[in-house]
Amino acid sequence: MTGDPAANPERSLALSYAPPAARRALEALLGLDDALAQLLRTTREPAVGQLRLAWWREALAKLDGEPAPAEPVLQALERAVIASGVQGTSLVPIVHGWEVLVEETILDRDALRRFGGGRGQLFVVAGAAMGASPRDPLAAAGQGWALADLARHLRVPAEAMEARAMASALLDQATAARWSRNGRALGALAHLARLDLRAPEGSEPPIGAPHRVGRLFWHRLTGR
Repeated sequence: MTGDPAANPERSLALSYAPPAARRALEALLGLDDALAQLLRTTREPAVGQLRLAWWREALAKLDGEPAPAEPVLQALERAVIASGVQGTSLVPIVHGWEVLVEETILDRDALRRFGGGRGQLFVVAGAAMGASPRDPLAAAGQGWALADLARHLRVPAEAMEARAMASALLDQATAARWSRNGRALGALAHLARLDLRAPEGSEPPIGAPHRVGRLFWHRLTGR
């Protein structure tokens, strides 16, 4: 759902704000998110989707006690995230979040909340791996980021409107804070998600527009 990461220079810029030693951890976690998004894009049968997501849940939990199998995303997580002291089981809620889109035929407020809470766990885990401050609003930022991305891809207007409203409230909270230096890359992703919400419905955000890049540079300098 996030699209081709290589085609998004803003994401690369945001990643560059991470501490050099922790940048690979954030890259690995976003790689997991990309893999799960691709799984849903290429799965038409809900039962098949649930089976494939179950494999990911089990594989992530096993990282706590077994070497990663020959799967590039899992190997990257093992090297950069598990090695930092993060538990593989803490990654499982990310899969649960994506699973909501397979299980539910109607995305009401509760379903959207569960999706955002699960997928948004990525920011909480990333913050732990990157040494972010406990004061950084990781949960709100992650949930808002997840819902803002989802809103741009929902075809039911009422669902998209609800997702945008929920994302907006969360991202307003997250971007009002002053982020620590170690958490600033995640704050940058939250700012980008908030800017995405300003794009007219049905249109793509103006990736690389001067006002967007300028906002990221200001965040890098100030944490706000």
